[in-house]
Amino acid sequence: MATKPHPPLMKKHSQTDLVSRLKTRKILGVGGEDDDGEVHRSKISQMLGNEIKFAVREPVGLRLWILFSAVVFTVMALMALAFPNQLYEVVFDQEQTVTSVSIRLYGGAILSLSLIMWNGLYTAEKVIIQWTLLSEACYFAIQFLVTSVTLVELGSLPNAAILLLLSRIFFLTVTLSYYYHLGRRPKKI
Repeated sequence: MATKPHPPLMKKHSQTDLVSRLKTRKILGVGGEDDDGEVHRSKISQMLGNEIKFAVREPVGLRLWILFSAVVFTVMALMALAFPNQLYEVVFDQEQTVTSVSIRLYGGAILSLSLIMWNGLYTAEKVIIQWTLLSEACYFAIQFLVTSVTLVELGSLPNAAILLLLSRIFFLTVTLSYYYHLGRRPKKI
């Protein structure tokens, strides 16, 4: 028996058939805009999402500010833990009459916040950086209020305390500005 050769298969060239390509892309759901206005080039990018929208656009100097904050918080915590009486005397310009336990507890709390700062320095997630900045801003606001109330109760206004209050306002302003700029939605590319 002689075998007849099969006729060559006819291949459809979908690259040149524009109607066929359009129908295929429509069925796959590719090429159209999604709810965010993004045009996906493939089904995989549509399923996984566009990595550009997850990238954090950090304000200039943000990492440097977090590093500075982490160092300052760590140094202040170690000073409060090691030399509580001297730290109180420098700020309030008078000798401490109560035990140094409260200042050491303050040092422990600051050390905990410094660990948050060090963690925020090495993360790439926007939410963690925002929470780091928010916790720092809350600390500065609360410390400003507590120091102000203490100075009113003592009835004195030493230069070191005024400098501390002004520095807390400055640090609060910078931290809140970074928090605000990090929270803004980036412009579409």
